[in-house]
Amino acid sequence: MKNIHLKAYGKINLSLDVCGLTDGGFHLVEMVMQQILLCDEVDLKWKETEEPFTIQLKTNKAFLPTDEKNLAYKAALLMKEVKGAPQSGSLEINIKKRIPVAAGLAGGSSNGAAVIHGLNQLWGLNLSVKELCETGAALGSDVPFCIMGQAAENPNLKDFFEGDSLACHCALATGTGTDLKPVKGLKSHLVLTKPPISVSTAEVYKGIDNEVIPERPDTEKLLSALEKNDRETLVKNMINVLENYTLKRYSIVNYSKEKMRSLCGKNGVLMSGSGPTVFGLCDSVSRAQEICEIMQEENRESFWTRTTY
Repeated sequence: MKNIHLKAYGKINLSLDVCGLTDGGFHLVEMVMQQILLCDEVDLKWKETEEPFTIQLKTNKAFLPTDEKNLAYKAALLMKEVKGAPQSGSLEINIKKRIPVAAGLAGGSSNGAAVIHGLNQLWGLNLSVKELCETGAALGSDVPFCIMGQAAENPNLKDFFEGDSLACHCALATGTGTDLKPVKGLKSHLVLTKPPISVSTAEVYKGIDNEVIPERPDTEKLLSALEKNDRETLVKNMINVLENYTLKRYSIVNYSKEKMRSLCGKNGVLMSGSGPTVFGLCDSVSRAQEICEIMQEENRESFWTRTTY
């Protein structure tokens, strides 16, 4: 039996703009995605047999599906179709969840990305980051970025992908979110706080079409600020246009953001993805821990972490 242990890192959006619609009705975006250290852990065990291909998925969260409804399970089925993949054998997937579920932090996408990476290793497929991203795009728009980030940060993958230009911690995403360009990332401590609700990504993207967008991020200025470590300019352009829908419809998300702003001061505070998680930048790990302790009294699922770099 072969096995591999992988960390499935979450992400935040340093900016998110919606730029229009494709002919097929998908939203066009321009956003900067940043990997964070908060992660799930994914263990894969592969046994070569003559029996038909089987998948067994387990997780520490009883409410999560363990069949085709789970992105990690879907990822295994997807990899089975890759040229050179075995057509018989047994696969065990064990996921230890830490990233809040349905939170705008790409937890499910990161699990799917980890399975794609793991099977690439266990089956000796030797696919590049680009090839893995092309495969993962079929699972969802966040999966390719998670694949890129894990290739750069994961202890059991870093050596294999050393020198691959797409292995990165931060990227500019355009198109439907799967056109990705590596960029210099942010070095910062963070606090994440998730109100005890779920927000439908489909609902938010549908609703944003009818909202007035008073302010949009200047992506060029934001990327320049990351290059120069210019925190002031960065914070000014940390804008997520989806807030114009989510904060109006979900008062608890708006409350969480305002509370975080009062604690983080001049540092940036923003909703990640379509929500409901809000994150705030912090000057030090000690301050992040202090703010996290306060926010845990408001929202139990609050965490202090940092970006990866």
